[in-house]
Amino acid sequence: MLNKAILMGRLVADPELRRTPNNNSVTSFTLAVNRSFTRQGEQPQTDFIDIVAWGKTAEFVSRYFVKGQQVAVAGRIQTRMWEDKQGNKRKSVEVVAEEVHFAEPKRDSQPRNDLPQGGFDPMAGLGGNAFAALPGDDNDLPF
Repeated sequence: MLNKAILMGRLVADPELRRTPNNNSVTSFTLAVNRSFTRQGEQPQTDFIDIVAWGKTAEFVSRYFVKGQQVAVAGRIQTRMWEDKQGNKRKSVEVVAEEVHFAEPKRDSQPRNDLPQGGFDPMAGLGGNAFAALPGDDNDLPF
């Protein structure tokens, strides 16, 4: 079976990192995703998709993603049943993020620093520069 969702949209709010009782990192956030088809004379429509990320992905999202930022998420759709405070049965549909990516040019802002110490740093050990120039002449490229 195939269960793959790929979305690009803007964050509705800053993601917040939480911990489960077993100390697993988790964050939930909502993406505002514009529909690609609009009938003539109608306003564009937007869907608000709930996303959940776990582990290192959750730590990355909560550290580097901010409200209004355009991001891309790939993951699987998951449904779950739960009971609200009044005892009513509820059903939630969400995307469990397996991959997250920036989908717009880098902003001038710095990473969020409001997180607890010890969070995930994907740039650690790279001296702040994850990309190095390759020696050689660009004219050697076959395309």
